[in-house]
Amino acid sequence: MRLAGDIGGTKTVLSISTRDSNGSLTCLQEQSYSSQQFSRFDDILAAFLPAGISITSACFGIAGPVVDQRCQTTNLPWFIDGAELKIKLGTSKVKLLNDLEAMALGMLYLPEHDLVELNPNAEIRSGNIAVIAAGTGLGEAILYWDGSKHYPLATEGGHSDLAAQNTQQDQLLVYLRKLFPDHVSCERIVSGDGFGHLYDFLNDQGFAPPCPDVPGTDSDIDRNAVISRLGVAGKDPLCSEAVRLFVELYGAETGNLALKALATGGVFIGGGISPKILPALQEDQFMRAFKAKGRFYPLLDKIPVKLSLNPRTPLMGAINYFDL
Repeated sequence: MRLAGDIGGTKTVLSISTRDSNGSLTCLQEQSYSSQQFSRFDDILAAFLPAGISITSACFGIAGPVVDQRCQTTNLPWFIDGAELKIKLGTSKVKLLNDLEAMALGMLYLPEHDLVELNPNAEIRSGNIAVIAAGTGLGEAILYWDGSKHYPLATEGGHSDLAAQNTQQDQLLVYLRKLFPDHVSCERIVSGDGFGHLYDFLNDQGFAPPCPDVPGTDSDIDRNAVISRLGVAGKDPLCSEAVRLFVELYGAETGNLALKALATGGVFIGGGISPKILPALQEDQFMRAFKAKGRFYPLLDKIPVKLSLNPRTPLMGAINYFDL
């Protein structure tokens, strides 16, 4: 039996599966838990695992940096130790992955109907693949190509510096430095909270009157979700511009990652935000910003850019890790 998990700050999904003699994978049990309701990861394991089960391998994608097979989760008070899990689960085959590392691997197992191509000029080539995912934060990973197969590499690239590319973005960067004087990272904007920051910036600039349907920062309502929903639907000028600017910055950072990874094999986009704003991402703005890299426009113009619609992608990566 193989145990796999997708461990996030909001929810944790665990799965038990088995592969038969023909190579077919069968899921025997899968359950989602609210991470915030548990003080330790061990408590979720205890709630999920059937009594007396024999685990042959276990792999977990975790929202946080994994160093020496240990992880202090970013948005939870959990410390997860791979060596301790080997003892607890009774198997030497235990692997902790960064959640984007797991997502990157899972992308390789997605059927084509779970993917949406954003680049009409895409050409299929071999090579490294870049993976980026905006959600609660901004995750970035690389699938390294060794000439015969891909191997996932974790990064913390979402915390690299936000770069301004035009006058409006120059003004945005000045605005953000007041909020984050120590460091303005890409994640501050290309993530869920980014919609609120962009809306407030545009409001401060007097771009359009405030939207009466957008709650204040002290509301229990998710204002980022409201802004993105109204913006994608084109129901408010301020929200629409916030979404347009988000897409522009997302496209630019995706292009940056493609260059850093020399992703001739393509780019995969994951995360919870992209499917919700898909109509905006399918407009020209995203790909224009992606390709706007001066002398490297011809290279980026042909790179496939595929968006995943499958929320189980990180779990699929964890399930299949030991088949590498």
